[in-house]
Amino acid sequence: MVTTNDFNQPVGDDLAGWSPPEPVEPTTLEGRHLRLEPLQRTRHAIPLFHAYRASDAALWTYMPWGPFVDAAELGQLCDRLNALPDWVPYAVVVDGDPVGMCCYLRMDAPGGVIEIGGIAWAPALQRTTASTEAIVLLIEQAFELGYRRVEWKCDDLNAASRAAAERFGFTYEGTFRKATHYKGRNRDTAWFAIVDDDWPRLRTRFATWMDPANFDEEGRQRRSLGDLLVGRK
Repeated sequence: MVTTNDFNQPVGDDLAGWSPPEPVEPTTLEGRHLRLEPLQRTRHAIPLFHAYRASDAALWTYMPWGPFVDAAELGQLCDRLNALPDWVPYAVVVDGDPVGMCCYLRMDAPGGVIEIGGIAWAPALQRTTASTEAIVLLIEQAFELGYRRVEWKCDDLNAASRAAAERFGFTYEGTFRKATHYKGRNRDTAWFAIVDDDWPRLRTRFATWMDPANFDEEGRQRRSLGDLLVGRK
């Protein structure tokens, strides 16, 4: 049903009852398989550098940074990200070892919008339950704090990131041509989002995926997150 104003013009839904959330504070998030810790140069730069050393150089193709020549360079990135007022970077820690990083970015608390990005998994984290749970924790926290929209953006040519967005239940909303540039290359940016109207359905399916009963004795998932989100049996 379309809402109209006194001039019979269509207008957006009333936001009565919603108030802007607070900006995300850099606090530790605990999952079943990992811990998300606020990224710190002194705590994470050296072990992350060694974890990334096993990566293929292709890991960094679609990232604005990397590969790193040494831990000091990675530490400088940690400092830069922490200095950005609308970013909250995290280290992904599994069994005590930092094995990846991810971020909230472009945080617009007054508008109720936040983005997840800056995702770089070391080989030890790639294609694991922990890597999926890390993103689920960030989505879950954003909506629990009162954000109305969680975004995912990537280079339109980055097929792996586009597929990951859809697997997590993000909806493709279009591509912004010549949106930015990095590493001397143009970037057309694909936009994806989950909004709060989507969240009740997704939250139930995320919870089903994370339930210990969904994993066998060797930790392998019985039903994939992608299957759950599209309602496959």
